[in-house]
Order: sequence, then C-alpha cells, then structure tokens
Amino acid sequence: MTIHPAAARGFARSADAYERSRPAYPRSAIEWLRERLGLGPGKTVIDLAAGTGKLSRPLAATGAEVVAVEPLAEMRMAIGPHIRAVEGTAESIPVREAGADAVTVGQAFHWFAHGAALAEIHRVLRPGGMLALVWNRRRLEDPIHAAVEQILSPYRRDVPTHRSDEWRATIDRTSLFGPLEERTFANAQVLDADGLADRFASTSFIAALRDGERHAVLARIRALGAAGPVTLRYVAQVQVSARTPGRL
Repeated sequence: MTIHPAAARGFARSADAYERSRPAYPRSAIEWLRERLGLGPGKTVIDLAAGTGKLSRPLAATGAEVVAVEPLAEMRMAIGPHIRAVEGTAESIPVREAGADAVTVGQAFHWFAHGAALAEIHRVLRPGGMLALVWNRRRLEDPIHAAVEQILSPYRRDVPTHRSDEWRATIDRTSLFGPLEERTFANAQVLDADGLADRFASTSFIAALRDGERHAVLARIRALGAAGPVTLRYVAQVQVSARTPGRL
C-alpha cells in the first residue's frame, strides 16, 4: 500500500487527538446522505479511509452494514467494536466486485490516487450504486481560522489538500460516475485551549513534525484559546455521484 508519508506518520501518531477533537458531521448532513443513498437495513456501505470512524459510526446508525476500510492500524483501533474494520486503501479495496450499495469518503478523497481509486470504487459498487464525499471545510474567513492558518501554512508544503479542489477534475472527466450533486450544511465546534491544540495536533503535517517543532506550533495554537473557548465554524459539504455503466 502506498500512503503519503505525512498521512502515514501524522495520522498514526495523532489517532487519539483525531478522535477527541475532529468535528462530527452534522445530523442534517447525515440525514440527507441517508435519504439520498437509501441507507438502512439490508444495505452495505464501504467507508473508505475511515480513520477513527467519525463517518462510519453515524452511517452504521442508519441500520446499514458498514465496512470501514482504513490502512493505519492506529486509526482502525478507534473505530469501535460494532463496525467491521479492515485494512485497505481506496486503490485496493478488500471487498468483492459489486459488493456494496454505496461508498463513502469522509475528509480524505484528496489523499487518493484519484483515477485508480475511482476505478476501484466503480468495481465494488453494484449497478446503480452511489459514491459520496463528505467534508467539514473550515471557514477560513473567520478570524480564528485565519489566525490558525497563518501558523499552519509554512508547514503545509506539498501535502495534498481538499481545499484546492484539484481532485474534482478526475471526477469531472471520468466516464465511471455521473456529475457531482452537492448539498451544504452549517457546522461548528466549541473548544477550549487544549481542545484547540488537539484539533490541529490531528493535522497530518503537524503531527508528522519532530517533537520539539510540533510542540512549539501547538503552543502557539493553544495560546489562541487562552482567553476562553473559541468557536470553529465549518461548512459541511456532501457530494454524491451515481455509478454509471462506463468502462475504463
């Protein structure tokens, strides 16, 4: 399995912080996703790059069977006992052909080798199946996000980011899936200074830093919450695309 070094090192080191501090997806977004994908008992969903199960758990609450595919053992261990968690990647999904009604990806599609991932997702979906991408996108116009971004940006370098939307081009070009349909939902979390530091300790390229440098970065972020709890606002995006009969 090929995993970006920042993701492999950073997420393995920060699984606990990720589970504690990453925002949940809003209930309204999950409800729309449930309706749009037709989730419920008798349906099978593959949740790719499942991480600590932030998306897998609300999907399982619909009654659907969820297969959480995650390459990092440290992340899989946090998913919980009632969801089938397996080792794998978007480019090599350990599920039989036409074995799922839907494939979901929470906060991760930008990490994939997009063409190979779409071909593999197409393989595991049944005819008429759906691909859903779910994101919590930070509202960078907010002062607190802008202040955090000023601290983070020197360390980002060539790490893939969802905000560039470069991943969209592959979906727009493919014959394997139809156009993206999108809905957006408001989301927010209130964090104290330690929670704020935890939230960005779970950022891959920060978690991958050497200890001294990482601690210095997180101390600067923690100071942003020294005066009291802060509210981080997000736009939750849900994008769905239907599998077509198209071939590679």
